[in-house]
Amino acid sequence: MRKPYTKPMTPTEITATTDRDLDLTDIPELDETFWQNAQLVEPDRTQPVTLRIKKSVLDAYKAQGKFYQTRMNAVLETYANTLPKPRSTR
Repeated sequence: MRKPYTKPMTPTEITATTDRDLDLTDIPELDETFWQNAQLVEPDRTQPVTLRIKKSVLDAYKAQGKFYQTRMNAVLETYANTLPKPRSTR
């Protein structure tokens, strides 16, 4: 087991790190209670939609390379997370 690091590791050092080098002593064992209380959380899926976007906006995202739709979704999701949550109507 390695001694605690005093400076951030370089990508080369991280790549060279093996499982034996990791200190896992602070991670508790998962007992039966953990699994009894565990809940399955489904990932948030994307939904195909038709959306009209200004050509200049689309061109700007496409100019950044592959996965422009993923980046557009991330921006929209970040904005959506700033919106007030609707109140419960109980």
